Amino acid sequence: MSVLKVITPGISTIQDHGRFGLQRYGVAPAGAMDRTALRRANELAGCKPGTPTVETGPLPATFEVSGAPIRIAVTGAPRQVSISGRQAALDQTHLLRDGERLAIGSARGGMFSYISFEGGLLTEAQLTSSSLDERAGFGSPFKRPLQTGDFLEVTPATIWPSERSAAIPSSGLSQRNVIRVILGPQDDYFFPETIDQFLNTRWRVGLNSNRMCFTLDGPLLAHAKGYNIVSDGTVRGSIQIAGDGQPFVLLADRGTVGGYPKIATLATVDMDRFVQIPAGGEVRFEAVSVERAQALLRTQASRGTPAMRDAGTVTVLNEAALSSANLAGAATNALEPAAFEY
Repeated sequence: MSVLKVITPGISTIQDHGRFGLQRYGVAPAGAMDRTALRRANELAGCKPGTPTVETGPLPATFEVSGAPIRIAVTGAPRQVSISGRQAALDQTHLLRDGERLAIGSARGGMFSYISFEGGLLTEAQLTSSSLDERAGFGSPFKRPLQTGDFLEVTPATIWPSERSAAIPSSGLSQRNVIRVILGPQDDYFFPETIDQFLNTRWRVGLNSNRMCFTLDGPLLAHAKGYNIVSDGTVRGSIQIAGDGQPFVLLADRGTVGGYPKIATLATVDMDRFVQIPAGGEVRFEAVSVERAQALLRTQASRGTPAMRDAGTVTVLNEAALSSANLAGAATNALEPAAFEY
């Protein structure tokens, strides 16, 4: 195995597709905040869509390779990426050699990025997932965010004829972040004018937002029937209105039940766009029907996975290995690893 050492972690955790079917037991799903970026990173690296990755938050992070070369891809929020000082493109695979450093800059106009690895990280799934859920004590190889000095075991890279990149790069966030929602399930706990106020306000994502929830800064919303309900199940994207009237959107690390009324729920089709809105960024909500939300999601799914293309050759001939081979007296396989260096 190769090793990836954490030099500066920023806000980084191990995340995959998450844990599902366990909320009845109080186990939160956790998993990647931006599932589209997770899937895109793993497709580039030749991994299954839900393979564990390093999820980095908005702060910069640096990692160093030891041992055999590894292959990575970085997707998600726009940011500068470099390998030992050389600029490295997002949405493309890159080879990192022994001693080289991967530097991930601060996110610009987004929140979360994903580092995938050809062959994957060495982790042990806990209840079907390696994702960190720090409060519940789940996560592999660590039950906490990454720290300086941590080591991640990575499968060494194989020989590819060329690197891969997404034919259509990830698009940046729109300056007009309109996110669609389905009203309810407790929208009857609010005055009609309160619902209108919720939909017509330009909210700002609060500075204290995190993987558990994004707070929304703006006017306080009045309850029509009080703010206590019998605690019921929450879903990713539930928008609760707290007792003081502030809305907050429950996300990957949420609790499985909650006792505040939920005025609306984010439409799945816009979920990944929403979680990439940075702290201080604006968002407005548009109400749609369940049928409309499902149709939008089907349309998105029908577009399939992003097409990939070659992004330049990566193998370099090892002249010493070739010259030592008896090319005249025996057949030599030019694709043997010994004939190449990284």
